[in-house]
Amino acid sequence: MAAVSIAFEAPEQASGSRAGSERPIDLVHLAVQTMGDKLLEAEVLQLFTRQARAALAELSSGSPKAVVASAHRLKSAANGVGAFKVAAHAQSLENDPQDAVARAALSAAVVETENFILRLSR
Repeated sequence: MAAVSIAFEAPEQASGSRAGSERPIDLVHLAVQTMGDKLLEAEVLQLFTRQARAALAELSSGSPKAVVASAHRLKSAANGVGAFKVAAHAQSLENDPQDAVARAALSAAVVETENFILRLSR
């Protein structure tokens, strides 16, 4: 696996910055989880990105029972890295696996988080 460096400062919000809004990843939580190891942070974030993509694929084609299981796994992974917005949307979908609005919100949160992670690795 190629080493990816994580910037010490979080990237600026995308154009149209939302002053005071939460970042897609709580970097303090992530640092605590990885004991400040930047290489481990990069590895954990890459793993989360792969898990999130796999979960989205499962959510789009699964039965309600499979959606609940995928949403639960994604929620747990998101909480682990500090992607609390993703976790909250995954919880909503876990509560109501047929809610199309919750599914769309979760997908949007995952994409936002992935983009944030990509900006971190520059």
